[in-house]
Order: sequence, then structure tokens, then C-alpha cells
Amino acid sequence: MTSNKKYWKSVEELDENNSIVETLKQNEFVEPIPTDDFLGDKETLEASSTTRRDFLKYVGFSTAAASLAACEGPVIKSIPYVVAPDEIVPGVANYYATTMADGFDFANVLVKTREGRPIKIERNDLAKNGGSVNARVHASVLSMYDKNRVQNPMVGGKEVTWSEFDTAVAQKMSEMAGKDVVLLTQTFASPSTSKLIKEFTAQYPNVRHVIYDAVSSSEALDAFQNKYGTRALADYDFSKADVIVSVGADFIGDWQGGGYEAGYAKGRIPKNGKMSKHYQFEANMSLAGANADVRVPATPTQQMQILKALTGGSASGLPENVAAAVSKAKAHLQKAGGKGVIVTGLPDVQAQTMVLNYNEGKQVMDSAMPRMTSMGNTQEVMKVMNGVVSGSIKGMITVGVDPVYAFPNKDFAEAYKKLGMSLAFSMKPDATASAAQMVAATPHYLESWGDVQLKKGSFSIMQPTIKPLFNTRQFQECMLKWTGRSETSYYDYLRQFMEGSVLGGTSWNQAVHDGVFTSAAIVDTDADTTNSESLDLESSTSNGALSSATQRGGMELTLYTKTGLGSGNQANNPWLQELPDPISRASWDNYVTVSKADADAMGLENYNVANGGLNGSYVNVKMNGVTVENVPVLIQPGQAKGSIGLALGYGQTHGIQEEMQTGVNAYPLYSNFKAVQTGVTLEKVSGIHEFACVQLHNTMMGRDIIRETSLEIFNTKDVHDWNPVPEVSKDHQEIPVTSPDADLWEGFDRSIGHHFNLSIDLNACTGCGACVIACHAENNVPVVGKAEVRKSRDMHWLRIDRYYSSEGSFASDNEKKENISGLGSSLSEYGEMESAAANPQVAFQPVMCQHCNHAPCETVCPVAATSHGRQGQNHMAYNRCVGTRYCANNCPYKVRRFNWFLYAENDEFDYHMNNDLGRMVLNPDVVVRSRGVMEKCSMCIQMTQKTILDAKRDGRPIKDGEFKTACSAACETGAIAFGDINAKKSEIHELKENKRMYHLLEAVGTKPNVFYQAKVRNTNEA
Repeated sequence: MTSNKKYWKSVEELDENNSIVETLKQNEFVEPIPTDDFLGDKETLEASSTTRRDFLKYVGFSTAAASLAACEGPVIKSIPYVVAPDEIVPGVANYYATTMADGFDFANVLVKTREGRPIKIERNDLAKNGGSVNARVHASVLSMYDKNRVQNPMVGGKEVTWSEFDTAVAQKMSEMAGKDVVLLTQTFASPSTSKLIKEFTAQYPNVRHVIYDAVSSSEALDAFQNKYGTRALADYDFSKADVIVSVGADFIGDWQGGGYEAGYAKGRIPKNGKMSKHYQFEANMSLAGANADVRVPATPTQQMQILKALTGGSASGLPENVAAAVSKAKAHLQKAGGKGVIVTGLPDVQAQTMVLNYNEGKQVMDSAMPRMTSMGNTQEVMKVMNGVVSGSIKGMITVGVDPVYAFPNKDFAEAYKKLGMSLAFSMKPDATASAAQMVAATPHYLESWGDVQLKKGSFSIMQPTIKPLFNTRQFQECMLKWTGRSETSYYDYLRQFMEGSVLGGTSWNQAVHDGVFTSAAIVDTDADTTNSESLDLESSTSNGALSSATQRGGMELTLYTKTGLGSGNQANNPWLQELPDPISRASWDNYVTVSKADADAMGLENYNVANGGLNGSYVNVKMNGVTVENVPVLIQPGQAKGSIGLALGYGQTHGIQEEMQTGVNAYPLYSNFKAVQTGVTLEKVSGIHEFACVQLHNTMMGRDIIRETSLEIFNTKDVHDWNPVPEVSKDHQEIPVTSPDADLWEGFDRSIGHHFNLSIDLNACTGCGACVIACHAENNVPVVGKAEVRKSRDMHWLRIDRYYSSEGSFASDNEKKENISGLGSSLSEYGEMESAAANPQVAFQPVMCQHCNHAPCETVCPVAATSHGRQGQNHMAYNRCVGTRYCANNCPYKVRRFNWFLYAENDEFDYHMNNDLGRMVLNPDVVVRSRGVMEKCSMCIQMTQKTILDAKRDGRPIKDGEFKTACSAACETGAIAFGDINAKKSEIHELKENKRMYHLLEAVGTKPNVFYQAKVRNTNEA
């Protein structure tokens, strides 16, 4: 019988708190091996009598013994199901439709579960108005497995049972009778929740509901409500637009909830010689600006003048180049007629009203079925903030919001602690929950029931995909209990509500299965619970900050949300912290973006050090008596002179793991909850900031990496003029690199069976980064932290390179390179080409392993760890890899990643992989790599093999579009397409034959299975 005795080496091992024992466990070598003492001593070496044969014999024995010991794996006990659930088959994934709605991100999703564990978020293709399944939505599954979550209800800082909590709340509510209590919540966009809140406030008349959006769209909501009578946001279908003019609106990013990139991309791919024309006037370089045909840097004050000029006013007073661009944009809009659209991100009701008036009746804007995902009112929230500070508000219940962290009033945090009642519904111990008297632990959306109306008439269901991990309870469940309906669960209430007034002809089970349905039912919205008739709406004639900007002086600040962190709801998510910003390529930070001209004038600098790391100056940002100290500076090409940018969502310290406490809190500068602030000054302070920036080079310096052309040339010139096949010299004759004569060896017959190819359309790729996070989740890609990223040791299998033009356009770059003559000229002009222009064009290029048919990595691996498969993939056998890194050195695309350390179960890298809860997110179909192993994109071979096996089991051919990779499935714009090139009628085969197709670095002769579609810019005049 096996012994259960515990053995130990010393008595100290029995003490669990002994730090020395723990240190010895963590160290591979107790003391450094004294190689220098031995090898550096010539006399000792000469006196040694050990023969070479004996030395090799001893080494051989010790190596064999170590190898044998390494074969003994740890014993992990597994407990089988007593009664196996019918729907769970070990090894087979289940998918459930649900909806994410955290107050900032709203999206209809599919959740992949394995053995009852949600492990990945996918897009729900049934959802036609499903919001944006962006990088944050993909990463949200990891946020559920956060050990820092609130795990039990708390009263007075101590954990209690829910019955004790209910009693404490009831007692406190009776004490607060007749006093002003505010229920401050996120936008739920949930009809059933709105009904519950109405019932709760009816029972407690002293409680009033106020909606608070951390990142406000209040001015746009006010303008829409003034014009159409409903508090909502106009919806836009950019696929119908011929001309798009954006004034300060990053509509490919998070503008008004995001989710517009798919429609935008449809109009940007040249079809029948046509594509949409995009003008962008903005201060910060944004995703929308980076993708525009014409981008014009302009301060927010100038943007207001531009908007007036576009909608019928005069362009006088604008700089000459801006006025000229406005004139051309107006001409294009006039020509487009009903297919021209203007959008703006200016936090000004007058600006938003001008846009609504211009777009009314146009095909692109939908005012009849508006978006319901933002409902906050700045005036009401200001009253709450000031009421708490003045003491007129006696109690506060917060749900899904963190005002102590995000309110721009330094006195609020102290005043909040003095409230007679403070109750926080929160998933994490954030700043508000940490200061609250009572904390209700809430579940993650993947553990919750709910309903959401993202757009009028478009409903979706939120369903749990796992039993709650902790002792949590939904806010809606509490509302039911506190209104005397303890016997009714929220599930029963929700189902009854849906079947009674919303579902119509759809069955409940079908709605839950699909996740989405449409209905003409008129339901309560968030705005209906807030006494919306008495709301103070800003009128279109009110003077905003922009009107007085010119008198105030200083710089103009635009506060924005980054692709990774957004409003900061998921700041404790290491996947998002390590996601490089699409524009700056920096991760683990926020920073002040300034123009090169302003940086030079203030003595601010950025420079690269020997290991490639980017360093920068620090500044204090001052405005109206508020100072944000020690903010790093990043000099941003394309930043409008006289303007600066700073991202919200960083600088959190409560409920955030130390490693994720990054950046500075910019919310103190969010005065009046407006994204644009004037009269801001920068003061340079001592110190140098070390950035974690993953792209050292900015420009292509005229190299043939990204191919682009104009729409006119694309339509009129031969393909060989703008997309030539590279040629190489053989026997003093130029031959195409695709010719068999250019190969060193004979190729294999790849026409039999499956052969996978991946297509990337540079016109459709917006640089959003959703594919990067999807790849993380599917393939267990490790997070390495800021220090390692700075050393270029990031582990992303897929990166999105961003290139600027050093001249005004990429065409001018090529012209400058071709006209270089002589050594002196080349040194100076190549040096100039390293720097991006003041207003550069931008291009994004996703790069992963190219799965070359003539792969240079395969020929140099000494242990055959990397080899080519029959289906076109370049395989990695991790068990064979000994970490020579020859393959990475020989790869022209630099896509191989080396595990310098063990990134899981290692105290040096605590990014949710050091605890059992965090590791629940791991995909069991993909091995977790160990130290010393090379890894890279596998073209999601586990997904392709499952598709093949499913079709084989069903006895059917594989349908076109059925083959997918994590990145192609995540891509909202359709920029990444994957499939079998041997299926002659497939989409991937058509894309391979497209005249825009080219291979990256084709002249090298690697014959990749990944190809790109050249970028086409619309430079046509009206």
C-alpha cells in the first residue's frame, strides 16, 4: 500500500512561514557555481589529474541521472464526476451566448467553456447590432479569475453573511428615512433593471437614481434629447458612407461606445473602383486619424471653427492649410449628398447639435433606432459630487462605478467617508468600496443573469456560464430582497418580465440560446428611472469651455481612453496592461502626448538607450489649481501644436495588484466631465521615465514592407506598376522571385489535402488589437511585465506594427530614398528618414509567423524542433527545443519568441498565473511552455484539426469559412481571413488571386503562407 507519510529534510521545513526555506526553494542554485574561481586559476587547471575520458564519463552519468529525474512528473490528483452532466463531454468545448455590459463596454458575445470553465470570448455572429467585441471584451474572461475580487459581503470592513448584510442595510435605510440618498449607478441599458430601480425608489422615496458614466457622452445625449425627445445616441452605419468627415471623433476607437469599425472597413476596401473618402480633423493622433485618407492636426478650439465652417459657416481665422482642407472636405460632402456624414467628439452641445442637423435625413445616421448604452447627465452628476462635499447628501449607494477614484474633486474622497450611509456594489475592492461602510460583493457578468437593449429594438440576454466563484449576489437580486420579494429570484423575475412584455413571438429558450432577438416592445430605459423630465439639459446656445479657450491661454488638453484599458474598469487585467498601444506602441503606461515643436520649445525629450528601451522626460500637468505630478512625456508625431493628450483609466491603487498599479490618474483633470480642457500648463521636472515600448523603429525608411498606392493609380495603372513581383539575378538575368528557377531546392506537391493560408487586408486593418488578445487567450501566451517588455522580451505571437511616413506620405518616402546619391547624402537623408513627419501618414501591419514553405528557421535548428507540416504550418515541437535560438536569428520577420524564464508559478512574474484561480483561464488544448523553449504562432493548429475532425465525424465536406484561427475569428473588420488554399471556390483562394496580394519580404524567397493585400488610399479630389 502506498505510504502517506510526509518526509522532510530539516525541522525548518515544517515551519510554513520560514522565509529561508522558501528562498531556497525558489533558487535553482543555493550558491553561485564558482566557475571563475576554478577556470580562472591556471595552476589548479594544470595540476588537475582528471583525464578527458574520465571527465566525459562523469558528465555523461550526471546528465543521464538528471534526465531520468526530470522524467518524474508531479502527481496531480483528479476527482471524477459523481454524476456527469449531460452537456459536458470531456475534451469538447461548449459555447454559450451572453452579453457584456460593464457601463463602458457593451457587446454580444459567445463564451467558450471547457469542463465548465469559461476560457475564451468569441463574437456572436447572430448579433447584427452587437456592439464592439474589442480587446477589452476579449480580455474580460481573465478578469473573472482575479484573486483580488471581493469574495464576501462586508460591513465595517469585516466579512459577514448575506442575511447579516441584508439586516444591516435595512437598519441603515430606516435610519436614513427622509434624508437625501443617491443611488449612483453605471448605465445598465437593462429594461428589467430599470423596472426594479423604479420599484425600489417607489418604496424608498428619499432615494433618487442618478446615472454616472465615468467617460461622459452627456453633451451628445443632451443634443439628441433636445432634438428627438429621447435620451440616447444616434447610430451610424459607415458602410453606407461615400464621404466621412470626423472632427475630433475617434469613431474607430471608443467614441460613443465604439463598434463602428466593421461598417467603416466595408467602405474602405476598393470595390468596382470605388471606396469611401475619410477626412479627420483632430488634436491627438487617434485610430480614426491613423486610418484617414486626409488627416489635419487641429486644436479643439480650431475644431469648433472647422465644424462651423463645414456646416455653413466661414473658415476665416483658420490656418491656411486647415482652411484649404476644410474647403476640400466641403466639396466632397456636397458631391456625396445623402452619403456624406459629419461626426464630432467635441464635448459641446452646440457642436453636437450642428452635426445632428447636418446628418438628418442622410442614409448613414439612424435616429429612429438610437443607441441606449450611455445615459449619464453631467449636470446631475455635478450636483451629486457637490452635494456630498457640501454635506447636503447624507447617503450614497454606488453600483458599478468608482466615484472616489474618478470624480474630479479632490475633496470628494474625504467627504464620502463622512456620509451617514455608504454602500458600494462592487466586484473589486476599489477606492469607493475600500472607503464604504458596506460592500456588496457582485458577480462577474459571466456569472450573472440579465437583459440588455444595446440599440432601440435590439435586445440581448445575459446568462451565467459558470456558478459564482465567490459568495456574491447581483444588484438586481438585492433589489428584489430589499423590496420584500425574498422568495423571487432575479432569474424568475427576468424571465417573467421578458415573456410578459418583450419577447413577443420569440420563446425564452430560443432567446437565451441565440443571445439576441429583436422586438418592437416599448420598455423602460435608464433615463426613465432618473426623473428625466426635470433633468437639466445643456442647450445648443450654452457657452462651453471651447468658446473661452482663446482668452485663457496655455495648452489645450484632450483626455481620451486607450484601446487597452478604456475607462479603467479592468485595470487589474495583465493582458490589457501588456497590450501595446496601437499608436505609440507603448504598454504598461499612460503619458502626456506632445508635438515635436512644443517638446523642443519646453526642453522635453525622448531617446532610445543601448538596449533599445525608450526614455522620456517628466512634467507636472497644471490646470485650475489641480496638479498631476510626474507624468511621463511621449513626443507624438501628428499631435497638433499647442495641444496635449492624456489617457484616462490609469493610476488606480485600490483593489489593484502592485504589478498593475501603473500610470497616473488623469481624472482630476476631467473638470466638468468634459474631455477637452483649456488653459493647461506643463512644467518640466527632474527625472527620466523608462517606457516599455515594443517598436524601436518608427518609419519604413522606404523599404518594401507595406505596399500602398492611390485609388487613381489602382484604377488606371497596370498592377505591375504598383504591386510588382520582386526580381532576383540568375546568370546575370533578372527573373521573378516566384520562378522555380529562383529556388535552391525543389518544392513539394502542395495541391493534395488541405493547405492553409492567411490573408491580411491592410485597408481593413484598423490596428485595434482585438486579435492580439484573442491570440493570448487561445494559445496561453504568457505576460512578462514591464521590465521584460522593455528588454524586447514580449511574448506576443501576433504583433501589429505601426509605420509612419517620414515625408508627408509613403510615396514621398520612396521618392526620397530613390533620389539619395553618394555616401554623404545617404547618411544624412537616411538619418532624416528615421524620424516621422510632423503630420505623417500611418499604416498598420499585423505580423505573425509567416509559415514559410521555404522556412529559414527549419534549416538551422540543430534538433529539428521546428519543421514543416503537410498542411502548410510551420510546427514547433516544444519537447525537442533546446533553446539555441538559431531559428529566431534566422527569421527575417522576427516573429519567434523565447521563454527567458518560467512565467507561470514564478513569484517574479505574478500575472494571475501563480494561483489556481488565475490558471483556470488556460486553454487545455494548448501546452504551457517552459523556460528555455522557443514559441511562435501555430496558426491555431488545434482549431484547424478540430474542424477537420468534426467534418469527418459528420461525414460532410468542410464549408467555406469554417476554418478559423483565433485572430481571424476575432477580427471585427474582416481584415484577417483564413482558409484552405486548395479549395478553389473559397474566399481565401479568391484573395490569393486578388491583384492587391503580395508577400512580406518576398525577395528573400521564403514563400510564406501568409499574404497581404496592398493598402489603397483615396487621394481623389471632389
